[in-house]
Amino acid sequence: MRRIAGSWIFLFVLLIVDLYVFQVLKTVALTWSPKVKLIVLGAYIGVSVLSYLLMLSIVFTNYESWHKLLRTYAFAIVIGLFLAKFLASTFFVVDDVRRVVQWAGSFIFPNWNPKNTGSGTGITRSMFLSWAGLAVGGGLFTSLVYGFGNKYRYHLQKVAMNFSNLPAAFKGFKIIHISDIHSGSFTDKEAVKKGIDKINKQNADVILFTGDLVNYAAEEMNEYKDIFSQLRAKHGVYATLGNHDYGFPSGSSREEIREKQLANAEGVKQVHKEMGWHLLSNDHVLIERNGQQIAIMGIDNKSAKINFPSFGKLDVAHAPVKDVPFKILMSHDPSHWNGEVTSNYTDIDLTLAGHTHGMQFGVELPGFRWSPVKYVYKQWAGLYEQDKQKLYVNRGFGFIGYPGRVGILPEITLIELT
Repeated sequence: MRRIAGSWIFLFVLLIVDLYVFQVLKTVALTWSPKVKLIVLGAYIGVSVLSYLLMLSIVFTNYESWHKLLRTYAFAIVIGLFLAKFLASTFFVVDDVRRVVQWAGSFIFPNWNPKNTGSGTGITRSMFLSWAGLAVGGGLFTSLVYGFGNKYRYHLQKVAMNFSNLPAAFKGFKIIHISDIHSGSFTDKEAVKKGIDKINKQNADVILFTGDLVNYAAEEMNEYKDIFSQLRAKHGVYATLGNHDYGFPSGSSREEIREKQLANAEGVKQVHKEMGWHLLSNDHVLIERNGQQIAIMGIDNKSAKINFPSFGKLDVAHAPVKDVPFKILMSHDPSHWNGEVTSNYTDIDLTLAGHTHGMQFGVELPGFRWSPVKYVYKQWAGLYEQDKQKLYVNRGFGFIGYPGRVGILPEITLIELT
């Protein structure tokens, strides 16, 4: 019932936004030829009606029985259209507020008569804001559609990290870091295989995976276990659990939900075992080279944010290796770094995390990076440093929700210790 009620509210809001955008589009089209106006306005109405029918179908049919491709893109398109129209509407609201203020000002200051144009041939402020809103909204939707083609464009990010206390035997040690596979979202097995091949070509010393193997259930990996079991590294493949690996069960009490989460995680743990991956569940492993050692720890999901399962026990993983001179921690959620690691475990040299995906949407240019997720997570992609400690947040191998990537490509991180 909640889902249906929420969907009707969403549809109502979408209808209001749609009518608002349509009125602006009609105003912009006043000077167009009747034929062009008919085509553009007709296309807008047609796409809007189709999006409503699609949304109603998602709510009132067995959505889970739809073909995976249809299910994946249908929801993304509906949400993409809404976001595009909502963003465009913000420009129209600014224009309407400006006109209301101008109208009110004409009563308070009778002699105030601000011009609405910069020159006799210039475009009016209203028309400028209308065009700007339509352009920005249309640009957003176009970029989201374009991003559908980026979800398997695996980017190899090479990062050299210098540590003064790194044992000499580990100079040049190569780590492949991947995160957030989200196998339940995949629809192209051959494309995923190319990503695995790219990883293996790096001839890494160790592969570290920082959680979210699935979206909801272990069964999602059935079709992909044979591919991911092909991952190879000199010292093996190690992994830990993310929040999605526990699923999202419902229950009448916190204890019941917790039990279901642990049961779901057991199925995911079994998948790791079948693929030959070593799951570090609040545990550690020692890697040895020429008589010297480093420690790799992995903890179950632990977050400084609310509403995420928290089963990580860093004290348990850390205690046996406290005297090892160099330590790497795998912890899925980057908020855990400032939440516990930098304050209580300052001897952990490198923490590897994922979780954010860079929101699969953003801008990354030399000297400038932005994604909406930065307003939720202080550390959301790439390398961060505090005193002598480092955190690297992988942008994710897979995707969830939006079946694409805009500006933030799926990442394979190659870390070289120096």
